[in-house]
Amino acid sequence: MKSDIEIAREAKMKPIVEIAREIGIPEDMVENYGKYKAKISLDILDYLKDRPRGKYVVVTAITPTPLGEGKTTTCIGLGQALGRLGKKVINTIRQPSLGPVFGIKGGAAGGGYSQCVPMEDFNLHFTGDTHAVALAHNLLAAFLDASLLHKNPLNIDPLTITWPRVVDVSDRALRKVVIGLGGPENGIPRETGFDIAVASEVMAILALTTGMKDLRERLGRIVVGYTYDSKPVTAEDLRCAGAMAVLLKDAIKPNLIQTLENTPVFVHTGPFANVAHGNSSILADLIATKLAEYTITEAGFGADIGAEKMFNIKCRYSGLKPDAAVMVVTIRALKMHGGMIRVTPGKPLDTEALAREDMAALDKGCENLDKQIENVLLHGVPVIVALNLFPTDTDKEIQFVLDRALKAGASRACVSEVWAKGGAGGIELAQALIDVTNKEPSQFRFLYPLEMPIKEKIETIATKIYGADGVAYSPLAERQIKRYTKLGYDKLPICMAKTHLSLSHDPELKGRPRGFTVTVREVRASVGAGFLYPLLGEMRTMPGLPTDPAGAHMDIDEKGNITGLF
Repeated sequence: MKSDIEIAREAKMKPIVEIAREIGIPEDMVENYGKYKAKISLDILDYLKDRPRGKYVVVTAITPTPLGEGKTTTCIGLGQALGRLGKKVINTIRQPSLGPVFGIKGGAAGGGYSQCVPMEDFNLHFTGDTHAVALAHNLLAAFLDASLLHKNPLNIDPLTITWPRVVDVSDRALRKVVIGLGGPENGIPRETGFDIAVASEVMAILALTTGMKDLRERLGRIVVGYTYDSKPVTAEDLRCAGAMAVLLKDAIKPNLIQTLENTPVFVHTGPFANVAHGNSSILADLIATKLAEYTITEAGFGADIGAEKMFNIKCRYSGLKPDAAVMVVTIRALKMHGGMIRVTPGKPLDTEALAREDMAALDKGCENLDKQIENVLLHGVPVIVALNLFPTDTDKEIQFVLDRALKAGASRACVSEVWAKGGAGGIELAQALIDVTNKEPSQFRFLYPLEMPIKEKIETIATKIYGADGVAYSPLAERQIKRYTKLGYDKLPICMAKTHLSLSHDPELKGRPRGFTVTVREVRASVGAGFLYPLLGEMRTMPGLPTDPAGAHMDIDEKGNITGLF
């Protein structure tokens, strides 16, 4: 089989203006970035305001292995399959962070014959949105330190500053740094650090905003620290929010590209799912659901992370209600959850061991599938399980997983071969989705009311979604919760920051862990984005490179052809 990048290079792409025209976007609302990618003007929201919305479907997954289980591939392949069935469909996905691209994951445009293209552009700088986010974020950091130096007119207590700097590279050496050294003219010395750019609150704001006015207001509400008398200091107080909005004036517009089979894809924003809410933008979805019969979006990592945050954060701010969820599962991941091999973050899987049939490990690992189906059903959304097929999967294993999924409450369970066959390999899955969305109306509901106290919201997620016995709080987290309640932030939804490699906060606990207590070590406030995010266990907001990073295998030849990008 050809590599992903070889397949992508052979794609027969249409000019992006044709893709836009086919889905009903007027040409004067298409802003070309070359021949095959474009931004869409927000004027289209007004143009489409009287149209009914199509079906809204989220692609989620079981708890993945470090290499992922083909969620983006399934998402793109499902879109291609619906297109083959004559349905008007749009995929909405996130732009990948350069951290994982050059770290452990490599490219993130899908795989095999279910990819979005142009693949190199998508995985690299694309239209510059992430750079705009990083610049806006770091501009606020610079304004903050300048204010401290120039006699600190806002009376900011440096020990309370929560606003780091960001860079879109996995660089563990920047997690903790000291700035302002070298004399008075270089600033006030203090300890700070770097997060990865996609973990920035600015990225979350861009993903959750509903328009330019809303974006400007959300940026102004960003809290960077507190005064000596415990009052919040905002980007508005620092007189930086307007300039930040200026830097994001183009980044707010969704990007349009296409799949290998020329179905449309909106790519917009890239918040991490383990440290942010992990979903593509509300704006892309608002536009897509007006243009298409089916909008297929993707939520990051497992259903306990990206889908839960989509339901309880993104859907609250967008007003959109999902009609169904497609849950991606692989037999290799289930056997890993069943204890067949030990998984170490940053190290490759033992794929040879995972290829051996082991029904006992598969049976045990399916407990994770059971729980993730339960997590979606808790929100009243029907589930279709997509078993992403690998050549080493046996007939006995395949039938076992399909039967188990139905027993756990899935409406349908299908084999998906979209990696090898493109849209043709997803026809059964697409037809199942059409049937379920036509016959089983979603009873979508939130997991908790916003009026619930902060601790009760955290404990609801921990016990109902993760399966924890309870929650323990560090003294710091206790103080922060008390402060946020006093300031009125207690009515915000909760965005749990935790490992993606376990239902729990501990990446070592596989399958369906039981008898554990979640530890909240810190609670941060993303007031502009509109959520509080507790950090569970040893969760980090800046990844590090593995021993053998993906970037070490990338190169470019004298003709400009990239190699090694997935």
